[in-house]
Amino acid sequence: MSAPIRVALVDDQALFRAGIRMLIESQPDLSFAGEAGDGIAARQLVAQSRPDVVLMDVRMPRLDGIHATRDILADAADGGYPPPRIVVLTTFDLDENAARAIRAGASGFVLKDADAEFLLAAIRTVHQGNAVIAATATRELFAHVAAGQERRPAPAAWAELTGREREIFRLAARGLSNAEIAAAEYVSEATVKTHVSRVLGKLGLRDRVQLVVFAYEHELPDQA
Repeated sequence: MSAPIRVALVDDQALFRAGIRMLIESQPDLSFAGEAGDGIAARQLVAQSRPDVVLMDVRMPRLDGIHATRDILADAADGGYPPPRIVVLTTFDLDENAARAIRAGASGFVLKDADAEFLLAAIRTVHQGNAVIAATATRELFAHVAAGQERRPAPAAWAELTGREREIFRLAARGLSNAEIAAAEYVSEATVKTHVSRVLGKLGLRDRVQLVVFAYEHELPDQA
């Protein structure tokens, strides 16, 4: 059997932390790696316990979840250890703070009142390197917060993508699943998965959530 997924929790409400800890400890494939009540304590926790996944509240005293996300990922890069996948916990759907946290490096967001099964599925999904929310929801989130913002010019890395990779990028940024992209491009899902992985690698992106962020933040010449 593979090692359990080590999950850390960062939230300023002790009662909420206790409930989530009980949920995580009830799962045979998960283990609880510790908890913190603010972003500063979260940095120390992650550096010491090296969790695989961090559940991060957005609004906290001393250091909020947005800055804590950025700092934790920077600490991992500086320290030479694998960065954790960070799932932002937010009270409000289409929360601009959740979008900012994703831009800071989080792999997605989950509403704090989500069903327990959804949260558990999110932990397992993000540990596999995928987004924790539907790409369509991600697209709607960034369309909401990007209104009125100017896009930046495409970076040099965009020119490294092949024509097929740009088309796959465009479809993924619209929120299509691998199966839907495969049907549109008349290729297998395995081929789509390979193309998406190459796109992420060339653009320096961690997952499809950040792919959507990239699409909304840049003026891409071949993008419809």
